[in-house]
Amino acid sequence: MNDQVQTIDYNDLSLTSQERNKVLRNTYWLLALTMLPTVLGAWFGIYTGLSYALSGGLGLIVFMAGAFGFVYAIEKTKESSTGIFVLLGFTFFMGLMLSRLIAMVLGFKNGTELVMIAFGGTAGVFFLMASLASVIKRDLTNMGKWLFVGAIVLMVGSIINVFVGSSVGMMAISMLAIGIFSAYMLYDIKQIIDGGETNYISATLALYMDLINVFQSLLVLLGLMGGERE
Repeated sequence: MNDQVQTIDYNDLSLTSQERNKVLRNTYWLLALTMLPTVLGAWFGIYTGLSYALSGGLGLIVFMAGAFGFVYAIEKTKESSTGIFVLLGFTFFMGLMLSRLIAMVLGFKNGTELVMIAFGGTAGVFFLMASLASVIKRDLTNMGKWLFVGAIVLMVGSIINVFVGSSVGMMAISMLAIGIFSAYMLYDIKQIIDGGETNYISATLALYMDLINVFQSLLVLLGLMGGERE
């Protein structure tokens, strides 16, 4: 989950406009690069059948342990080139964790189409939030506090629903996640533009988690509402 909340002092920004643009540019390039190991991880999970083993409580434990472990390692190495490789390793892991959901959706008659729609929808949300962040002038720092609370509530609800297994609950959680993490994209990009985030590896990690959560939630909704059985 995305839980970075930072405060911006507009009277004492440490980076010049050129330096902030460099951080933003490096973030976008690295974010594009993270898609490669993500796709590879998803393919590996589906091809080996490992995706079906990562279900229920076991999948949740593996995800929580792996995600928090990788995030901790990324934050520890973000000031060096090692952080890039750790981040790419994390994105492979996330692709592996997504493979079970993707495999389930691909099991529908129109599965490939649903995956492409989810991908296109996620890209559309990203470009919209990036465009808004570039034109909004107000300080969005306080927005991060509310988004963090929303993310915690969402995480708790998701854990509960893993054991309850409610389709209605999953749809509600997915719609809420799309709203929260779309807003997080806006917030995180604005942080970079305003100089609140100065490390492009940390910035990439935040935006990557936003994208993955929106994509996953769109895929769940599309599968539940538009999946066609063979």
